[in-house]
Amino acid sequence: MTLQQALGRAREILAANSVEEASLEGELLLRHALKIDRVQLYLDLGRELTPEEEEAFWHLVERRCQGEPTAYIIGHREFYGLDFYVDPRVLIPRPESELLVEKALELAGTHRIATIADIGTGCGAIAISLARNLPRAKIYATDISASALEVARINCVNHGVADRICLLAGDMLEPLPEPVDLIIANLPYIRQSELPQSGPVSFEPKIALDGGPAGLEKILKLCRKAGAKLTSRGCLLLEIGQGQGEAVTALLRHLFPSGLVEVTPDLSGIERVVSLCLTPNRLGARLAEGA
Repeated sequence: MTLQQALGRAREILAANSVEEASLEGELLLRHALKIDRVQLYLDLGRELTPEEEEAFWHLVERRCQGEPTAYIIGHREFYGLDFYVDPRVLIPRPESELLVEKALELAGTHRIATIADIGTGCGAIAISLARNLPRAKIYATDISASALEVARINCVNHGVADRICLLAGDMLEPLPEPVDLIIANLPYIRQSELPQSGPVSFEPKIALDGGPAGLEKILKLCRKAGAKLTSRGCLLLEIGQGQGEAVTALLRHLFPSGLVEVTPDLSGIERVVSLCLTPNRLGARLAEGA
């Protein structure tokens, strides 16, 4: 069987098992099995696979058909133009989360952003993307999962930013040693009743998905605690799930009445990122409320 024939057969099998983008996933799996890049794959389409190569490739296809995410099978996922190591200890970075990075970089162009805290960092994709684009920023990255921080540390080293990202173990804002100019967070926002019991998402760590009964437990908790960990002109960026914008913005406007609160939709038009920017006169009121 040639590489081209293997790709065609894999596409059929994956599609029959309801795998989206079957052609792309088959290509990723074959490249991983052969340890070659995309250019080499297409140069070698007429080459015959060895029996060992065939066995290795179909084993990967079978794992994917059983629901295991391709990112876990091949051990990496691209995010914001960078390649990140991932495994079942961390949530797989989503394309929609790139909007958080884009908004953070926009804020850095209009606000003084010298210190940043990435809350629930997981594999470190957001913190590292910011470190690569904001080389002067001091970045903290927290996670309640010590095993997730192990993955984040690998990625920090791989991307040459281990000296600029301080990884902290603990619950959300608690490990931060000082107020920061920007808090950015992609926290769990799936309702408990909607957590998948099968398929690729069911392979991911539940702690990174479970947002409580309404999906907002962690997000609202962070909103209430953010005031004490933001500088007087600080900003907050939160990724939210569909239909959660009204509840989150209402709480933020209540907690920070003179702050600027905005919602940004993703490319599908779904409200995806909530932003809060404080104004200097908010500091006294914030402390008075005990936020």
